[in-house]
Amino acid sequence: MSVLIFRLNGVPDDEAADVRSLLDEHGFEYHETSGGFLGFGVAGLWLLDDSRKAAARAVIDAYQQERSARLAAEYEAQRRAGRAETTLQRIARRPLQSLFYLAGAAAVLYLVLWPFLSLGS
Repeated sequence: MSVLIFRLNGVPDDEAADVRSLLDEHGFEYHETSGGFLGFGVAGLWLLDDSRKAAARAVIDAYQQERSARLAAEYEAQRRAGRAETTLQRIARRPLQSLFYLAGAAAVLYLVLWPFLSLGS
């Protein structure tokens, strides 16, 4: 019976490709599913032999620890060099998206506080 070994929802393409190649290199048989047309399905990599789940998980965990350390070091080097993107730069790059998120947060805050603000009237 197959077992889900790695979810692909929200995973960058390079990380997904690395995990696929790791599974291939170590001889793990797997199949891939997509999230479906509307994205309600489980996008992931499924290990065909569930008895090898611990070994496959160990390989993926080691890769993710190495990737995390590498990306943290790259970000720190960019930050020290002054090339890391700041929040203000991100807002300036996508002003409409930022405005949309801000309006959504304000709407949620209003809906949460409205019952308390209308108690006196």
